[in-house]
Amino acid sequence: MNSNYDFLIVGAGLFGSVFAHEVTKHGKKCLVIDKRNHVAGNIYTENIEGIDVHKYGAHIFHTSNKEIWDYVNSFVEFNNFVNSPLANYKGDLYNLPFNMNTFYKLWGVKTPAEALKKIEKQRSKFSHIKNPKNLEEQAYVLAGKDIYEKLIKGYTEKQWGRPATEIPAFIIRRLPFRLNFDNNYFNDTYQGIPIGGYTKLVEKLLIGIDVKTNVNYFDNKNDLNALAKNIVFTGKIDEFFNYKFGKLEYRSLHFENKLLNIPNFQGNAVVNYTEKKIPFTRIIEHKHFSFGKQPKTYITKEYPDEFSKDKEPYYPINDKKNQNLLSKYQELAKMHDKIIFGGRLAEYKYYDMHNVIERAISESKNHI
Repeated sequence: MNSNYDFLIVGAGLFGSVFAHEVTKHGKKCLVIDKRNHVAGNIYTENIEGIDVHKYGAHIFHTSNKEIWDYVNSFVEFNNFVNSPLANYKGDLYNLPFNMNTFYKLWGVKTPAEALKKIEKQRSKFSHIKNPKNLEEQAYVLAGKDIYEKLIKGYTEKQWGRPATEIPAFIIRRLPFRLNFDNNYFNDTYQGIPIGGYTKLVEKLLIGIDVKTNVNYFDNKNDLNALAKNIVFTGKIDEFFNYKFGKLEYRSLHFENKLLNIPNFQGNAVVNYTEKKIPFTRIIEHKHFSFGKQPKTYITKEYPDEFSKDKEPYYPINDKKNQNLLSKYQELAKMHDKIIFGGRLAEYKYYDMHNVIERAISESKNHI
């Protein structure tokens, strides 16, 4: 193994792979390692029965930054998938995000004026709540009873693993209402899925770069550090510092996958289940991300889960306690000028994919 690398990059996900690609273009030598047996991190896709399966949950690329859109399309071609999820509440289907289709299904209203009148009437019943103390109160103030109780409450309580009355109000400070019949979940200019899957994108980014999978950084930290002048760390920042100040909190997920011997299960890529008594939050039918016509279909039920050391950290719990803890680790990180902390775990931040790419490109410019 080469002992003269410019960068040891811990994590072959999107941040690490983009950073490695960018500095390699400028003559830097990188070694990318990952504890999993594959590259691409949580955007890893695996081909099963001709279907590109999102193994760690659905990932839809969207951005309004043309430079980033052109960047990813320079490696792989993207299709024109538009995310239009549905919500299933007690067997009834509602369009998301909240738009005229949703309001028509809820109340039978047919015009924006009728919808606004109904929304305001629903909100007015909670006008006495001046300073919402929790998510439930905040949602009642913003959306009223019907939208909150049918489409927000159960889903959110499952996602966070606690009653809405115990979830901070800031989680839901605003709710977008569309007074048109547009079911496109995102407002961004560009949207799609890589043809052939996200793994193909990351593999293209890593062409010509030394990559070692099944390597746990913490099993051999000192020897690995000695291989390079600088380290790019994309794992959990608290773990890097051996939990010196305590552990940052996350929500996790687990997945129940099934290959079905039918061509179509639900007719849509994503259907959310907003009832509290249904334990999973959504069902993903992967073939619809790629407009698949395969004779079989592959579905994933997504269950929110408490995080523990044996589970994958998915969502940071960005409350006051965790933000205070994070600031301590960030101060410690500033003392290590040869170590770059980047990505959702190292920054304890929920990032969309285009934000990760922007951040990795920006950081790479400081080191070329």
